[in-house]
Amino acid sequence: MALVPPLDPNHDLETKKLAEFFNETLGFCPNSVLTMQHRPAISKAFINLNKAVMANEGKVTSALKRMIAWVSSNATGCRYCQAHAIRAAERYGAELDQLDHIWEYRTHPAFSEAERAALDFSLAASQVPNAVDAQIKERLYRYWNQGEIVEMLGVISLFGYLNRWNDSMGTSIEEGAVDSAELYLGKHGWEKGKHDGSEY
Repeated sequence: MALVPPLDPNHDLETKKLAEFFNETLGFCPNSVLTMQHRPAISKAFINLNKAVMANEGKVTSALKRMIAWVSSNATGCRYCQAHAIRAAERYGAELDQLDHIWEYRTHPAFSEAERAALDFSLAASQVPNAVDAQIKERLYRYWNQGEIVEMLGVISLFGYLNRWNDSMGTSIEEGAVDSAELYLGKHGWEKGKHDGSEY
């Protein structure tokens, strides 16, 4: 079971209203947000940050943002966030070839050079120690402007928070997220791990 259990969706009505955002992105309110309700100021601030980060103001599509989130979560090992990111990428219209071959984004023809630059940025920014360098910067600027780079790093940083939160919390993973993860990530060994709802 999780370190701290999630609360009922009706626990904080302001959080519940804000969390309607996740019905579009995931099809459900995440257990991570329901757990944050133990301190409603955190749940509300998190949802508002999530909405701001995921707003599209340039060429960085909703699908690419979720693939950036997946690469970041894969780098840190958070299976909960891997599943959520791939589900949201699916729901936001990522190409089937991209979902099936996300592990091979560097070489698979379903990915453009601009997308590869963005996903390599996500990988480098998510490592400890951080691996963003002049070469990453130069590749980014070939395809993306400053505002779009800020959007990407917003996603990476948001998922840095979520990766820490969910892996430390052992957040129980929801069935819809499991379905998407098993479909696209299972062939590469994805499993629930500590997020299966049992003791860890």
